[in-house]
Amino acid sequence: PPKEGQQSAPQQGAPTAAYPQQQNAHYAAPENLPGGPPAGGGRRAAGGQGGGRGRGPNNKGLLIGAVAVVCAVAVGITVAVVTGGSGDDKQAAKDPAPSATASQGQGGEDDGKQSGDDASKEPQEELPKADAKTLQLSGGPSVASDVEGAKADGGSYVAGFNKPGAKLTWNVSVPKAGEYTVFLDYGVPGKDQQASLYVNGGDRRDLSLKNWAQAPEGDWKKGWTTSYVFTNLTKGTNAISFSCDEGDTCDANFDRVWLKAGHVTK
Repeated sequence: PPKEGQQSAPQQGAPTAAYPQQQNAHYAAPENLPGGPPAGGGRRAAGGQGGGRGRGPNNKGLLIGAVAVVCAVAVGITVAVVTGGSGDDKQAAKDPAPSATASQGQGGEDDGKQSGDDASKEPQEELPKADAKTLQLSGGPSVASDVEGAKADGGSYVAGFNKPGAKLTWNVSVPKAGEYTVFLDYGVPGKDQQASLYVNGGDRRDLSLKNWAQAPEGDWKKGWTTSYVFTNLTKGTNAISFSCDEGDTCDANFDRVWLKAGHVTK
């Protein structure tokens, strides 16, 4: 028998059907409520619906990714074209194509023709030159070699020009009439000298024999220098005479003479 103050445990196998009868009459299962989830599948349906909402953003992400890839490819192609063109332009600037020349057979109507300055530079016949000792000497000049520095063959030159009537005549032939320059290598003893020049028996011309080498007075060895005279010659043989006339100062040695076409200074 139970002690005082303790309840007796229900007997095994006692009926429990009375408990459901105590539920609130207003309670209804969720599936029976308006808008409630279907019976037995509420959570799965909700999960499926949630999955549906998840697929929407995933599709949009894939679309954005595809667009990004296309844009990246387009940008890459554009950069390659731009940089590639710039590289070609720079390379072309560094290595320009060679211009056409007549020898390359290009240029249309100009094939085989020289242009510009080359057209005017026709091959010129070498004009005469001579050692002074080979000229016709008259009036006292003679060949000598005691002063060093002469450029003529053997270091010999013409001395004894320092008296009136002394003359050296150069008979020289030219291919055509025109302007020429007579060049003369000579030596003076550290002082300016003055002689005369005649061409084909014409009028007298001054022949300046200055001390261009700035040699000390009396120093023949350091007095070798060069001068020139402009003149006109006729086609064929011309007589050019270097003469010591009255009033000239002709203390000079003659080394070499030569001609150049035109009026030039060297």
